[in-house]
Amino acid sequence: MMIIMREGAAERDIEHVIEKVKELGIDVHISAGPFLTVIGLVGDTTKARDLPLATFPGVERVVPILKPFKLVGREFHPSDTLVDVRGVKVGGNNFVVIAGPCSVENRDGYLDIARFVKKTGAHMLRGGAFKPRSSPYSFQGMGEEGLKIMVEARNETGLPIVTEVMDARDVDLVAEYADVLQIGARNMQNFTLLKYVGQSQKPVMIKRGLSSTIEEFLMAAEYVISGGNENVILCERGIRTFETYTRNTLDLSCVPLVKRLSHLPIIVDPSHGVGRWDIVEPMSVASVAVGAHGLMIEVHPNPEEALSDGYESLKYDNFESLMKNVKQAARVFGKGI
Repeated sequence: MMIIMREGAAERDIEHVIEKVKELGIDVHISAGPFLTVIGLVGDTTKARDLPLATFPGVERVVPILKPFKLVGREFHPSDTLVDVRGVKVGGNNFVVIAGPCSVENRDGYLDIARFVKKTGAHMLRGGAFKPRSSPYSFQGMGEEGLKIMVEARNETGLPIVTEVMDARDVDLVAEYADVLQIGARNMQNFTLLKYVGQSQKPVMIKRGLSSTIEEFLMAAEYVISGGNENVILCERGIRTFETYTRNTLDLSCVPLVKRLSHLPIIVDPSHGVGRWDIVEPMSVASVAVGAHGLMIEVHPNPEEALSDGYESLKYDNFESLMKNVKQAARVFGKGI
């Protein structure tokens, strides 16, 4: 349920509504625009049905929200959310590219990749310090030492850094270094972790789960925003189907659907979405066409020697080609890049 106040409603009328709702044990979420204030009721709102809210001074109308996601939905927040990551704006008419290796493998190699993607036009830098792997014997990342290397790369290039946090116990540690806390596909429904990053004010990127529906995807974001953190970026990275020629099936229909349902920005990770370097570029251009707000691309100078996901990583010349074509597509579709 949301309560829409009249244009120019007095502050005392707004406070009166909030006070009466909170007396019922219902949380509120305020969206204050230049002209209107919208009061969203969060949680079990059945008790509020007995309040004659529509008759309260300053109230324009009361609108029920039928979808399970309240705070991420456009009913409550009709305008697009812009997430500011150290001056890089994600959302709206902006188009951002996040690039880098799957994992931070060593200092010199990571700094070289960071310099290259910066020169080629990337806006943010990715890299895994803690890596969730299907096999316990695979490279698991460099941990805090990897985070320190990422910070060194940020200090040199100016690129904000995006890295995954896997465990609620590591949120404070990763937030100390990272500019964006990434929730990986395997953790999309790790509700304890979502609650913890919801208490952080660092921007959070949520990757769609391996087999999740769009509604489940948006409900994961609802967990974060309900915790108080409104800086959420969604990431479509493919879902598991019966197809075997690609690692996952990149669901580009998710992008326009999410943009219709939610005010949150959504980017695409075609590297994980298809799992093979040779079709990352066309899927990137297609992502621009369907309205994505950005891309996350894996780049490595020697993919055959990469410690993780080398088969989907682009060599330098391939990333240059991708950026050229993505920039052309962005101009065609009126995106700022």
